[in-house]
Amino acid sequence: MKPLGPIAYILKARVTLLRDVGAAMSPFNAFMFIQGLETLPLRIRQQCANAAVVAQYLAKHAKVVKVIYPSTQTGELKRRADAYLKGGLGALLGFELKGGRDAGRNFIDGLKMLYHVANIGDARTLAIHPASTTHSQLTADEQVQTGVTAGYVRLSLGIEHADDIIADIDQALAKA
Repeated sequence: MKPLGPIAYILKARVTLLRDVGAAMSPFNAFMFIQGLETLPLRIRQQCANAAVVAQYLAKHAKVVKVIYPSTQTGELKRRADAYLKGGLGALLGFELKGGRDAGRNFIDGLKMLYHVANIGDARTLAIHPASTTHSQLTADEQVQTGVTAGYVRLSLGIEHADDIIADIDQALAKA
């Protein structure tokens, strides 16, 4: 094989570097990124507080079988959460609905304020039913192996008022 010439070698190196580290950020994007970093602690604090309130609400709801959030755990999981999560228990929570796949799908379809997307960490509250979306190509057994059950819903709590989040969850649970 013929060795690369100097220009081809430089282009290959640049393509590899671009692949490995990504493109350079524009000045405006860097400014926006810095603006977001300035309020990050405030947003995370609110997101964690909202998640704790929603987890408490869901733990008492008749249509919810299980809530997956550090405050609802027991034993070693609870001990670890208490030991390591000093600044809040996080903004992600999952819950299992009675009624399986149909209940999960109906819950998502019933949401009015929460956004139905697979992202996490947004300032808005996001919801997803993995069994009918992100994990739908897997068999039921494969879904369970990945921690996804038919009625599992994942929430990424945002910074909206907790009462508004719960009101939307409540009306969607009525449809589940």
